[in-house]
Amino acid sequence: MTLLLQSVTDPDGRRVDVRIDGRTVAAVAPSLPPLAGDDVLDLAGHLLLPAPAEPHAHLDKALTSHRVPNPTGDLAGAITAIRQIAAGFTHEDLVERATRAALEYLANGTTAIRTHADVGVHAGTRHLRALLQVRDALAGLVDVQVVALLSAPWTAAEAAATPRLLAEAIDLGADVVGGVPHLWADRDAGLALSFDAAARAGLPLDLHTDETLDPTADGLRRLSDRVLATGFDRGATASHCVSLGIHPPEVARETAETVARAGVGVVTLPQTNLYLQGRDVLSAPPRGLTAVRTLLAAGATVGAGGDNLRDPFNPMGRADACEAASLLVTAGHLSTREAWHAVSAGARSCLGLPVPAVAPGAAAEFLAVAAESLDAAVAGAGTARVVLSGERVLARAQLLRQVSGPVGAGVAHS
Repeated sequence: MTLLLQSVTDPDGRRVDVRIDGRTVAAVAPSLPPLAGDDVLDLAGHLLLPAPAEPHAHLDKALTSHRVPNPTGDLAGAITAIRQIAAGFTHEDLVERATRAALEYLANGTTAIRTHADVGVHAGTRHLRALLQVRDALAGLVDVQVVALLSAPWTAAEAAATPRLLAEAIDLGADVVGGVPHLWADRDAGLALSFDAAARAGLPLDLHTDETLDPTADGLRRLSDRVLATGFDRGATASHCVSLGIHPPEVARETAETVARAGVGVVTLPQTNLYLQGRDVLSAPPRGLTAVRTLLAAGATVGAGGDNLRDPFNPMGRADACEAASLLVTAGHLSTREAWHAVSAGARSCLGLPVPAVAPGAAAEFLAVAAESLDAAVAGAGTARVVLSGERVLARAQLLRQVSGPVGAGVAHS
């Protein structure tokens, strides 16, 4: 079956018809007559946007902010809080919350998710096993990639156990190798462990990198140098990269150019990093974002996502790419188009996925939003959404508003 989208508005403001055959855009024209076998969907008044991807989620932690407070509000406090309750996560609890969160993302238009799963002495591989089950159960609805997130060891005994746990996670079927080298006492050792494991397994690498305002943190540069030196070609992503935002401009520019040469994707996560960073800076606190504009100017691939979803690392979040894009406009000073590119094409590039476009031959992964402009759509003013993956409609959402005025004024609906 083919799907014909009628009277949709593309990102450039053109009103077009779009025919989708399988998972690919077959034709785009001002008017396409329906063919036998077409399933016709009238999307007049809707913007047809490349569907967003969530490049950095933590579905194993999602929806737990009510279970434990973050005592300090910063990253250290969040790590302490999650370790307090992780022992109580049953397999069923992990699967239920992760599934609920993934479907919340899908309902808002996200058709691909890369989720990190804690792997370490405090959790073993329990979180990873649960998220692999969720990945397989949701196949065909949401494209889920599971990262084996190797936790930073707190003791020498934990450090000794981490290689075995990471190897077990890879054997279980992790899609990506992860880690948090900037939290290791020996940052180079933390980088080498995850990097070398990914190289041996032939898997992509996605590291939590420099999630700190420590001006000495240069993990992004070290990762990029290692990719260039080794020829690692499975795909490398650095998430957070907060310290780059406070490096001197010339240092940030040189690092960004190295990142671009190495082909390392950078994922910025405005919600969580605006929440966690800079709490001990009482005057002119930094925003806690990476140097997005500098990276873009250097030609680096920049993706953006929501990171934590209502857990001790971020008690907010609505599983909506519009939230991340909106914050990149207001806090990151990107244009609305640049911000949407980061949560869609940029995010998908970091995940190694095809980039959708309203063009023949392109991948057909779209979010149709009833809105008069991209500004309105990203701001959340467009309340009606249709989520499309190939020729299938995966989700629809619409909000009915009723406003009661003075007697005799009637009721307004939207």
